[in-house]
Amino acid sequence: MKSYAARSFFIAVMVPLALHCAAVSAASVALPSLAPVIKVASPAVVNIATRGTLTERLPGNPLREDPYFRRFFNVPEGGQVRVRQFQSAGSGVIVDAKNGYIVTNRHVIENASEITVTLLDNRHFEARVVGADEGTDLAVLKVAEPNLMQMPLGDSSHLEVGDWVVAIGNPFGLKHTVTAGIVSALGRTGLHPHGYEDFIQTDASINPGNSGGALVNLNGELIGINSAILSKDGGNIGIGFAIPVNMVKAVMEQLITYGEVKRGVVGIKLRDLTPEAAEALRLVNARGVEISEVAPGSPADRAGVKLGDVAVSMNGVPLENAAQLRNALALLRVGQSVEMRLLRNSVERSVTLTINPPNSLNRR
Repeated sequence: MKSYAARSFFIAVMVPLALHCAAVSAASVALPSLAPVIKVASPAVVNIATRGTLTERLPGNPLREDPYFRRFFNVPEGGQVRVRQFQSAGSGVIVDAKNGYIVTNRHVIENASEITVTLLDNRHFEARVVGADEGTDLAVLKVAEPNLMQMPLGDSSHLEVGDWVVAIGNPFGLKHTVTAGIVSALGRTGLHPHGYEDFIQTDASINPGNSGGALVNLNGELIGINSAILSKDGGNIGIGFAIPVNMVKAVMEQLITYGEVKRGVVGIKLRDLTPEAAEALRLVNARGVEISEVAPGSPADRAGVKLGDVAVSMNGVPLENAAQLRNALALLRVGQSVEMRLLRNSVERSVTLTINPPNSLNRR
């Protein structure tokens, strides 16, 4: 009887003590969390609300589009138009607190006559457009407001597939929403064939309203501006795209300086180097970009670039595809020079090209 009582006393005392010790031990071990990154990065992400007027052409009677009908009945060209007011919302990132510069997507502020920026602490104020670039879908805003928090800029060239990333923005009007995922792919193209593309693909949830918001690495650095999603119904399916911060830096610098991106020409057309093309050019294990056309009298022509040459690097950076070289050239200013390594008849050579003004090829 005494032994049983002793055992009962031991269990009654020791089990709660053991549970308490386990709880203390668990509490003393810090659990993995993204909270420290979010606390640092979130104050630099803003909500952008816009208002404006949009002029739309209304669908009309097909007869009105017939030139003979218009001539017979003296119907003016152009059809009916409708003018309507609109409101929209997106996100932006403060990149220069001292000067009040905010980066966002061009489509977020397109046609806006009134732009209101709201911070995490609910302060809100008017913003003006410094410059916008249709080719990259980027824009820079400026606000005159003290006590802003900026986000440090990372280096997107160091990104690898599988890196953890965080998306911060205002999807569907839900203020300062945070989602997490990984870098799913790099160098994505084909979303906007007439633009300059080098998208980061991520499975961190991006939805309408996230446009212009931040894609952040685990150091709390901006590594991309969220821009687009691949979706059938407008909602997230795990495929989102962000403009890499290295492209953002180059565009932002020109927008702040000139209000636009001053792209020039070098006078070449490009295409991806296929295995068949490499074989036809008698290149073994070649990687690069094939020169498919050289404009007479262009910087490329004067530098000695020939049809069929294969560009393998630009300023020491290896080239993988035509989109990469096209983007790199598009971000250079008029007057800048670039060193390009070419393969011709299996012999590598170096040429230096100077970016010319856009209309220079038409001069006589």
